Amino acid sequence: MAVKSVACSIFYYIDNKTGKIYFVNNEDYWYDVKPYIQIIPSTSKEMGRIWYGWGNFGQGGVNEKGLVIDGAVTPEQKLPNGYTDPKKGNITDDILSKCETVQQAIDFLEFNKIALKNAHIFFGDRNGRAVVVEWVNGYKNIVETNNNRLVATNFNLSDSSQIETTCWRYPIIQSELNELDNRALKDTIDLKAVGNVIGKVVQLPQKDSKGKIGGTLYTTFIDLTEMKLVVVYKLDNSKIKKLDITAELHTGKKRKIEME
Repeated sequence: MAVKSVACSIFYYIDNKTGKIYFVNNEDYWYDVKPYIQIIPSTSKEMGRIWYGWGNFGQGGVNEKGLVIDGAVTPEQKLPNGYTDPKKGNITDDILSKCETVQQAIDFLEFNKIALKNAHIFFGDRNGRAVVVEWVNGYKNIVETNNNRLVATNFNLSDSSQIETTCWRYPIIQSELNELDNRALKDTIDLKAVGNVIGKVVQLPQKDSKGKIGGTLYTTFIDLTEMKLVVVYKLDNSKIKKLDITAELHTGKKRKIEME
C-alpha cells in the first residue's frame, strides 16, 4: 500500500436516528495504476454489480441487492488447513454476482475454502449486518458490527495481540463516528457528513526512496439506503463520479468508467 505504511480505511455505519446505512472506503495505493469503475448488468444467472479497482480485479464494490465488499491488508498469517488464497480470478466480482447478503458471502468463502494470508474482507448489506472476515493463526474469525458500526483498517480485529492504537486511523474514525452519533436531531447526517469522517484519515501523496508516489488513490462513498455511489479520485474534487446504482444497473449495458 502507500509508501512506508500500508493503508486503506473502511467503515459501515448506520445512522441511529434515521436508520440509513453508509459504506465508505479509502483505497490507498501506488499512483501508477489506472483504476476504473466496472458496471455489469444482471443476467438470468448473475446479479448486476458495480465494482472498482484495476488490472481486471475488483478491490471493492456493490451489487443490485445492496451487498457491499471491500478489503484491507493485514499482517501475514497462517491459513487454516484445507483453505487456499486465490491467486487468480476476481473474487469480488464472483461474490457480487452470486450473493445477496452478508451470510451468503460468508457461505461462499466457506464453500470454496477461500482464505487470505495477508488481508481481511469486509462485507455489509442493506439489512443492517456487516462483518469482517479474517484469518488469524490458522483460524477463521468473523467480527460483527458493534452497535451501529464496524470499522477496519490494517490490523486484525480479532487478534488479541493488537489493539486500536495499532493503527492511528482506527481510533480517529471511531471518534468521528461518535461525533455523528451525538449530533442533535436537527443536524442532518448525509453522505457528505459521513464522507468527512474518512477525510480525516486520507493518505496525502508522497514519494518513496525511489520516487514512486503513493497515497489515497480513490475514496468510495456508498449510501446503501438510497443506492448512491460517489467516487473521488486522488483527493481531487474535480474528479468526482456520482452514480445512481439502481439506475446504472437497469440500463442493461455493461460499461467501464476510467477514474482519470
